[in-house]
Amino acid sequence: MSELQKERVLRHLLNGNKITPIDALNMFGCFRLAAIIHDLKSEGQFIQVKIVSDKKTGKNFAQYWMDKVTDGKEQQQLL
Repeated sequence: MSELQKERVLRHLLNGNKITPIDALNMFGCFRLAAIIHDLKSEGQFIQVKIVSDKKTGKNFAQYWMDKVTDGKEQQQLL
């Protein structure tokens, strides 16, 4: 995992977006989203997780998000 990938995932989440492992692979070339999420949580980020089931395939996967920060100053400090 590169620091650049971690920064991109964090920015994506801070912008109010959700992310799955497939999203991370397609958007950032990241194969280890769970490891990035673990590191971000260890650094104090409050990241939510939900296990989602694909209706077509029946496969389960994680979906991550953060509650959107409304204060611009606070968001800048997190970046």
